[in-house]
Amino acid sequence: MSYHKGPDPLSDAKHARIRVAGCPVDCLSFDQAQTELARRIDQRISTHVVFINVFKIAQFRNDARLRAAVERAHLLLTDGVPVLWSAKLLGTPLPGRVNGTDLMESMLELASVRGYRIFLLGGNADVIARTVAELLRRYPGLQIGGYRDGYFSESEKDSLVEQINASRADILLLGMSTPRKELWADETLARLTVPVVQGVGGSFDVIAGLTRRAPLWMQRTGLEWLYRLIQEPRRLWPRYLRSGVRVASLLCPQILSVWKNRITNLLKSPVTS
Repeated sequence: MSYHKGPDPLSDAKHARIRVAGCPVDCLSFDQAQTELARRIDQRISTHVVFINVFKIAQFRNDARLRAAVERAHLLLTDGVPVLWSAKLLGTPLPGRVNGTDLMESMLELASVRGYRIFLLGGNADVIARTVAELLRRYPGLQIGGYRDGYFSESEKDSLVEQINASRADILLLGMSTPRKELWADETLARLTVPVVQGVGGSFDVIAGLTRRAPLWMQRTGLEWLYRLIQEPRRLWPRYLRSGVRVASLLCPQILSVWKNRITNLLKSPVTS
């Protein structure tokens, strides 16, 4: 079986890429993202999927290695309502939110129908085992080629790549934190035969029942971060504060400039009777 390892044929997807506070984001809706992932699996196109939220944008600005990995990634999807708001205020609106957990579950459902094979990597031994058991319960036709926890050493990296490739997986789900998952995928992608490598962050904890997602109304109104903060205030409060201040300091001058130009152009426009 051959795998496409050359230049990314992204132009086939017919979509644009914008920047929010300097961070690239693809103009893809949820349905478009799923269709594009399925296309890449079927055509065996090596693909690194990254989800962009406010925290990721802040890290993108501060971490040179993460910035390089994100710039090289193939699909950069909008996982955060504040990113949607920011893009709209900048005059470059995005089609909609593409939440990482939602897309993962949608792709798993598609995989159970089409026969795509899945490999799961991340979490501790208990979390990954519970995640696999729950996924098999939810999607009876799902083919899980393999899984392992995310606590592997540098010396185990080669054997891990061999294990993933031997599984003949079509989708590799990385349940790791940022920037570890982005850096690992960026460094390892060329050695993997799995077409789609998708970072899913803490989604395994959600599937395993260790954490809960916000109610739908909070997800839709951009308040999912608040729900997570209430669950883990000591861990998330410093992160959210630093990220929010950092991104706001970058966005506000850009947004003010955009609206200043709009008002100037409006005032210059001739008045027609």
